[in-house]
Amino acid sequence: MQLLFWISAFLILYCYFGYPVLIYLLARFFPKKIDKLPIEPTISIIISAYNEEDCIADKIQNLLSLDYPSSKMEIIIGSDGSTDRTNEIVQKFSVPILAFYDYSQRRGKMATINDLVKQAKHEIIVFTDARQSFDKNAIRQLVANFHDPYTGCVSGELHFKPLTVVGGTGKGISLYWKYEKFLRACESKFQSMLGATGAIYAIRRHLFTPIPQNVILDDMFVPLKIIQKGYRAVFDADAKAYDTVADNPQEEYRRKVRTLYGNYQIFWLLSKLFNPFSSRIALQLFSHKLLRVIAPFLLIAMLIINLYLVNISLLYSITIVSQVIFYTLAMVGMITKQTKYGFLKIVSKLCYVPYVFCLLNFSALVGFLRFIKSEQNVTWEKAREQSSI
Repeated sequence: MQLLFWISAFLILYCYFGYPVLIYLLARFFPKKIDKLPIEPTISIIISAYNEEDCIADKIQNLLSLDYPSSKMEIIIGSDGSTDRTNEIVQKFSVPILAFYDYSQRRGKMATINDLVKQAKHEIIVFTDARQSFDKNAIRQLVANFHDPYTGCVSGELHFKPLTVVGGTGKGISLYWKYEKFLRACESKFQSMLGATGAIYAIRRHLFTPIPQNVILDDMFVPLKIIQKGYRAVFDADAKAYDTVADNPQEEYRRKVRTLYGNYQIFWLLSKLFNPFSSRIALQLFSHKLLRVIAPFLLIAMLIINLYLVNISLLYSITIVSQVIFYTLAMVGMITKQTKYGFLKIVSKLCYVPYVFCLLNFSALVGFLRFIKSEQNVTWEKAREQSSI
């Protein structure tokens, strides 16, 4: 029991603290440089849209204003059974470089992406979503990485616009996102990143593998398939997209459940990437992705085992008290997450990290349960339409 407790504790500490230090050192002392130089390949920008009437016009205007030759660019938008004014809004744009496909039957994002890629004519495919906006030179920064013949996929960086008032969820997610971007940048410098930012990433068109329609995460499946073919997937912080951080725990919960469900799918479909004798990213995949999704089970095991060990020595009394304090802070953080007043606001600031840590791990647990029951729907609902909890 003691051995199981300390193995669980070690894996948790390694996952969240040890691995970031390790990958930073590997990136620092064994970097793989990217031969990045300005180039102007032809590009096809792909958007799979579902009920985006509130943002699709702004997105198109943003893409048309980018610093890139329009003669070398096409924008391809597919409507996945939209029932609002999305189709009408897109069709009002009379622009030669814009192609629109109205798929009346809703099939899911992956089916739409697969069809849109078939329509693409150009060398580089740029994937993006309808909501986020691009920095003016984002495309130039992305494609410059393809000057390196070993680069197969490039992800940009998503920046969150500041909110006037940010609750505990928003602060915690913003901090967590910075942590994730740090890992992605280090993994990219050392070898390859493990997943792209869905809002802004690009690939060589000939490396695209059609995505199984039941897959949830195109921005993980596509880069990993390219890595399997012997190319690198790299991160470029100079290619910027912008979004607003979620400050709604229900929205973040639903998003993370879907994402972590998708991780289990990827592990199943691309299990060979865990083989250290044939995969260059086996250590990264185990340390960053696999341990992250099994972390809730390790945390539960630590708590249960600690209850049995509490009378053995003072050390186990300290560890159980520490866990109780941490989870109590998480509960307080949940209760005070939206508060704006005095002392409670100070308490919220102290507790938002434990709260979001527990929220994300609970999401991972639910994602696993949905995976084994095959309950997650491949079509998506717009999380920001949901009410707060």
